[in-house]
Order: sequence, then structure tokens, then C-alpha cells
Amino acid sequence: MKFSREYEASIIPEWKAAFVDYKCLKKLVKKIKVARRDEDASSDADALVAGASGFSVLHPVRGLAARFASKMQASPEDEESSDSSGELVRPDEREFLERADEELEKVNRFYATKEAELLARGDALIHQLRILADVKRILADHAASRRGRARGLLSRTHFMPATAPRPPAISGSGRFLLSASGLASPQSMSDGSVELHQAQMTEGATMADEVMAALEGNGVSFVGKKGGSRGRGAGPLQMPASVRIDIPATNPGRTALKVWEELVNVLRKDVADPFVHRKKIQHAEKNIRDAFMALHRGLELLKKFSFLNVKAFTKILKKFLKVSEQQRATDLFSEKVKGSSFSTSDKVLQLADEVESLFMKHFAGNDRMVAMKYLKPQQPKSTHMITFLVGLFTGTFVSLFIIYAISAHVSGIFSSAGNTAYMGVVYHIFSMFALVSLHCFLYGCNLFMWKNTRINKNFIFDFAPNTALTHRDAFLMSASIMCTVLAALVINLFLRNVGASYAKAVPGALIVLSMGVLVCPFNVFYRSTRYYFMRVLRNIVFSPFYKVLMADFFMADQLTSQIPLLRHMEFTACYFMAGSFTANPYETCTNSQEYKHLAYVISFLPYYWRAMQCLRRYLEEHDTNQLANAAKYVSAMVAAVVRFKYSATPTSFWASMVIISSSGATLYQLYWDFVKDWGFFARKSKNRWLRDELILKNKSVYYVSMVLNLVLRLGWTVSVMEISVSINQTRLLYFSLASLEIIRRGHWNFYRLENEHLNNVGKFRAVKSVPLPFREFETD
Repeated sequence: MKFSREYEASIIPEWKAAFVDYKCLKKLVKKIKVARRDEDASSDADALVAGASGFSVLHPVRGLAARFASKMQASPEDEESSDSSGELVRPDEREFLERADEELEKVNRFYATKEAELLARGDALIHQLRILADVKRILADHAASRRGRARGLLSRTHFMPATAPRPPAISGSGRFLLSASGLASPQSMSDGSVELHQAQMTEGATMADEVMAALEGNGVSFVGKKGGSRGRGAGPLQMPASVRIDIPATNPGRTALKVWEELVNVLRKDVADPFVHRKKIQHAEKNIRDAFMALHRGLELLKKFSFLNVKAFTKILKKFLKVSEQQRATDLFSEKVKGSSFSTSDKVLQLADEVESLFMKHFAGNDRMVAMKYLKPQQPKSTHMITFLVGLFTGTFVSLFIIYAISAHVSGIFSSAGNTAYMGVVYHIFSMFALVSLHCFLYGCNLFMWKNTRINKNFIFDFAPNTALTHRDAFLMSASIMCTVLAALVINLFLRNVGASYAKAVPGALIVLSMGVLVCPFNVFYRSTRYYFMRVLRNIVFSPFYKVLMADFFMADQLTSQIPLLRHMEFTACYFMAGSFTANPYETCTNSQEYKHLAYVISFLPYYWRAMQCLRRYLEEHDTNQLANAAKYVSAMVAAVVRFKYSATPTSFWASMVIISSSGATLYQLYWDFVKDWGFFARKSKNRWLRDELILKNKSVYYVSMVLNLVLRLGWTVSVMEISVSINQTRLLYFSLASLEIIRRGHWNFYRLENEHLNNVGKFRAVKSVPLPFREFETD
């Protein structure tokens, strides 16, 4: 592989603009080569002309004299264009050296900035780790001493009356209250044991002293201390209002706890952060661990940045020397590169070693292998077994589909006189799993394209490299799902034809099997991916109470394209859970008003969840674009309401309202797709109607995708067309439209992530910065 391709494939996408512009320097070298080749060709032509006119012994003498005269008569500009050794530097060679010097300065400047940021982050993290270690040690020591003292007091009061107070053990939540009475809550003390009360006061004051001393020893300043003495007899001490354990409110539980603690802080102005409990310390420890991992990743990226740029300069200087023969100029610039800070600085290496050592000691139990699994996770090697299984399941699916189609045709169930109830059940169940399988297949195609175009999907979605799916894994999921579904349908049809009474249980068993695989606790069939999927769904359903991450809003957008799937799930739940197939007629789950109203709610929910996510991001980021995005989903909800009303009362008025509302929502969505999500129609773009930065070299692909997205966005027009077809054809039509919407979403996925990769439009991509828990702030 040529170095230019290897270099482009190895560039860190987030820092692409800071790397050496190797292509530009290579073009300048090629320009020098072409110019010299043209000069050599002209010299050869002159020699041929001279040879044709005859050779003279004075020709060499005349040549030397002309060269000497040109050097003696050189202009001041020519003198400036020569290097320190007297070698003459041509204008095109000087242009190369000047551009290379600009690139070197750019690389040095970026490296110095990132190095300073990472070093400052490292100092802050080490500082936080010391605080955490001291606080954990103090809390553990005092918890142990409290338990020992409680046991002693219980043994001394064994024969006392039953009204004796209980020992001040730690509460069930492990919570300590740092207050004027020490670490025991007021409710834990009752009238009676004066000795126990004094022990609490003494132990609480001692612990408050030790926590404050530990924090002060780590450079945290305190204000508002009482008195001048901190001895046990100087009275109770209070935690000052300058230190907080700040845990981000990323889920409903943390949000509620944060609101409660803020309320207590307002009511108790003499105490800054009275709640210090095990859960909070655990969250602080997790935040610091994640921050160490992010810091180590940043250091590794900066080391890679240094290595690639040094190699790029070395390669391009070799090419320059080969075509220009400017040995002295090349050596001088090479020495300049070797003496640059990005090439000589070892601060990043030292900090990386220190980070690994600290992480191994505090978070991996001094086990280096465990530490490296966190700090340097490796993508599992792909095996041929997955490819073999994909082919096996795909072939089995094709065979089963042929068998099922022939058996169904022979049974006559697809005819107009066929079993309507059976067709309804098969249609909903098959469509539900087929749409899931199609989505998995398109996601596999997206993964394949993202990999080939080097879009950093794992970092953008914050996927763990050792558990992230590959395109082969997604294809295996798709093929296995369809193979299982077709097997169930063939078995169900066979049992129905032989008159088995339990044939209807096969579709239900398929549903139970799929749910069992999804929640299976064993490490089989991509457990980490299944659990991550369920966590993302939880975050979506409970929007806006969870912090919106890239994967959350991306999955919520997928759900807006899977509304037919949700309706199929509604029918399946009604059919199997309500017992309609035994106690009620089939039409109970298709014609009842409750069913239709629930179908409307299901159509409404994905847009509602997505709008709530936009509102959550607006409250956190104060970005008005998020309000505009939320309005887009509100317009889609309005269009869904109007279409639902039209289906109930199909009049000309509501038909016109459907056209108006749906057209407005479609135009809004198209604008957002093209301009905001894909970044097209950029002003003054060098690529007409597109953006400046494109990954695919063939620009026509982008224009075709824009037209395809426009056409597929107009699928709602079928709902206002009066098409006279049979019930089976209607089902096939709506299944095809649902499939086309999923295909449109697959196209959207690739360009949305491409735009995120290039321009960080969602503000999710950067070297991950984890908020640090121990925060010091100013007080009045």
C-alpha cells in the first residue's frame, strides 16, 4: 500500500485539519519533478540542435563560462533563494519549503495546545484521586470504629431497660450527615444514653476534622471555619460551603437526589454538602475511573498524532530530496522536524505511564491485564465461523420460504376464500419480525460502509470496541431472525393442515422465544448488545428524565420509522394476551374503537419521545436549534392526528387537511434532513448543493440519495388515495411502504453519521471529557 493511502487511513478523524497536508506537499513535489523533467527535455533538444550543427572543442568552455557568469550576475532575489550552503533554490522548491514550514508550525501549535490540555487534565485527575482515596479511607475507618463502639455499648447496656437508645450505626443507605452534631443524624439520638450522645459528638467532630484535613492536604481551601482551634474540646465543626461532591444528574434517580440535596443545602446554609454516602462515593469513583480512561485515550491519540506526522514529514522530505537534489535544505528541515516539540516532548509518554500505574493500583487491583482491558480495549478478531453461519442461515431461510410459499399455495390460504383470521395473524407476526430483520440488515450495511469509509462510529456512539457489533454480526442477526420465523410459520402451517388443535400456540411460542432471547442473562447471542439496546430503550421511554446521548436520539429516530412495527406489536399483544383467539372473534383486535385509539397513541409516541429529547437538550445546552427540531416532531404529531381523523371520517375536508398538514410536515422534515442532519445546501460550498467535506468520492451518490429521500418521504400520499385492491394486496402494499421507510432510514443513517463525523453537528464528538466529582467553588 502506498504511504499516502496508509496515512489517510490512519489519520485521527477528529483532528484531521491539524495533520500534515500530505497531499498538498506531494503535489508540490510532483510540480518540481515535472518542471525539472521539462527542463531536461529542453536541454536534450538544445543538445540535439548543437550536435546537428557540429561539435566544437570550445563548447564545454563556453558552458562553464556561462554558468560562472550567471552566478556572478545573480540578483539579490536569487541570493535570497539560496540556502546557507550556497545551493541555489528554485522558486518551486522554495514554495515547497515554505509550505512545509507552515505545516510544521501548524502541527507544533496543535500539539502544544493538546499537550497542555491533557497535562492539566492529568493534574486535576490525580488531585481528585487523592481526595477520593483520603475520603474513602476516613469513611471506612470511622465506619469500622462506629461498629466496634456500638458493639461495646450494646454489651454494656445488655441489662438496661428496653427503652435504651439504639447505637448510631450507619443507615441502610450508608448515608452520613455532616452537620453540627457530627456524622450521626438527629433521628438516631434519643433521650437517655448521655455517654452514647457524647461518643457521637466526639466521633463526628473527629471525622469532620479528618475529612477537612484530608481535603486541605490536597490543596482545597476552606472558608467559614468556626473558632481558631480544631480540637475535640473546641466544639462541633461543620463542613464548609466551598466543597461539593458533584454527580451529574443523568437519570431520574440522580436527578431526584440532586434536587433533594440542593433543597437541604438551601435550608441548611451552614453546611455545604451534608450528604456523604456510599452511593455518592461510588458515583464519584466511577466518574474518576471514566475520566482516567478518557484521559488515557487522549494521550494515546496524541502519541499517534506525533508518530504519524513525523513519518509524513520524513516520507515527503525523501521525495523532495529525490526530485530536487537539495541535500542541504532537506537536512536542515529534517533537523527542524526532529527538534520540534511534537517530536521530542516526552511529557505525554510520562503521563501515560503514570495514568496506567494509577489506574492499575486504584481500579484494577494491581492487575495489569485487567487495567489494559479498560484502557486499551481490543476489537475481537472476526472469525470465518460468523461468515459461515450467515451463509447457512441465509440458505436455510431461502429454502424455508420456498417450502412455505408452496405449502400455503396448495392449502389455498392466500386465496380470497382463505382463512381471514389466519392470514391476519400471519401477516402481523411475519411483518413484525421481517421489519426487525430488514432493519438489522440495513444496520449491517451501514456498519460496512462506516468501516470502509473510516467513520468513527464506536467513538461517536460511545461503543466499547471489544463488544461493538460488526457488519457480519448484524447480518447474522438478520438471517437468524428470518430463519427462525420461517421455521415457525412452516411448523404452524403443517400443524394446521393436519388439524392439530395447538397449531395456534406456535406463533405465541415464537413471541415468547424472542422475548426470552432478548432478556436472557447468559452470555450468549450478543448479551452486551442486547442489554445496551434495552438500556437505550429505557432512556427513550422515560424521556426527558435521562440525559440524551448520541445513541439515545439515534435510536429514537429509528423508532419514528418503525411505527408499523409498533402497530404489529399492538395487534400481537391483543391477539395473544387478551385471549381473542379463544374467547372473542378475530375482529376484536382490528375493529374495536379501543384498538384504533391505541393505534393512534402508538403512532404518536415515537415523535413525542423524540420531541422530549430535544427539549432536554435545549434545557442543558440552550441551543435554539433543539427547539426547532422539537417543532419538527410536533408537526409530525399534528399530521398523524389529522390522518387519524381522516381515517375515521373520510370526507373531502379532512382529505384536504391531511394534504396540508402532511405536506407541511414533509417539507419541514426534508429541510431538516438535507440542511441540518446531512449538512447539504451549504452556502458557498465548493460542491454544488452539498457541503465542502465529503467522504464518498462519487458525488452523484449524494444527489441520488437526496432524490430517493424525497420520494420515500412522500409515502403518506397512499393514505389519501382510494386504491381498490383486495385485503391481501392492501396488506402487501402497506408492508412494502413500511419496508421503504426503513430503507430511507438506512440511507439517512449513513449521511447523518458522516456529517457528525466530519462536522460534529450534534456536539457529541470530541475527546470525551468526564465531569469530575469533587468541586470547589467560591462563597460570599
